[in-house]
Amino acid sequence: MTPVRVVRPRVSYADLQQAPEDGRRYELYDGEVFVVPAPIPRHQRVVQNLELRLLSYVQSRGGLVLTSPIDIVFSEFDVVQPDIVFFSRDRAQLVDPDRAIRDAPGLAVEVLSPSTAATDRGKKMQMLARYGVPEYWLVDPLARTLEIYRLSADAYALEQIASEDDIARSRILFELSFPACEIFGDW
Repeated sequence: MTPVRVVRPRVSYADLQQAPEDGRRYELYDGEVFVVPAPIPRHQRVVQNLELRLLSYVQSRGGLVLTSPIDIVFSEFDVVQPDIVFFSRDRAQLVDPDRAIRDAPGLAVEVLSPSTAATDRGKKMQMLARYGVPEYWLVDPLARTLEIYRLSADAYALEQIASEDDIARSRILFELSFPACEIFGDW
């Protein structure tokens, strides 16, 4: 018997927009749909703590910080929803408050969950690099580490792994540094 290969049609961002709202978050990787599971409280607490640090930075230096759910539409077939995105003061003007974002942020942040870690370290990381996102942070709430990656040519290079006892430093967000332990809280 000859094996049968099932070919799935590519889904576009326009297709997703036409689907009935069901409360779930979706990402597209070359037209393949991925459902993003709802985060757990630990995940959300880390996102909030990071958002506070970034908002404090933005208040004094300008820029824009947004948290998921927010679509970053790189192409009709490549759409992601990072947990946090940052746009510098200059690039924040490119964001239309009434439309999906179609420009690369200066920073994308993902707080890892067991169900999303492989995608966040694989397909999503590759996509963000391909579309020129200069810095990518991966936060592991269980290991209590923050990995800072910087775009070098067409791939990310690990710049720093900040554990709880370290000071996390960003090159993209000049003068932003904070004790990594502050983002994990008591959990």
